[in-house]
Amino acid sequence: MKVELVTNLKRQATKILAELRESKEAVLITEHGQPSAYLVDVQDFELMRNRLRLLEGIARGERAVQEGKIVEHEEAKRKMAKWLD
Repeated sequence: MKVELVTNLKRQATKILAELRESKEAVLITEHGQPSAYLVDVQDFELMRNRLRLLEGIARGERAVQEGKIVEHEEAKRKMAKWLD
């Protein structure tokens, strides 16, 4: 992973963004020697965000099962049919 100082980002934003688009490699931005932010390609960010949403949905489902919040298959089909109409 590429690492850039925030001051370099301020001075060379266009160059850094062009390299990011070409390499698709995230860039870690540091301030005062500490990690501050990541720069990532837009498509990569969207992909990560969609994956996170999916994982959150799976986690909600797992919690629901653990808490006994389940319904029989036929009831689920009826509820989904109403929701999809």
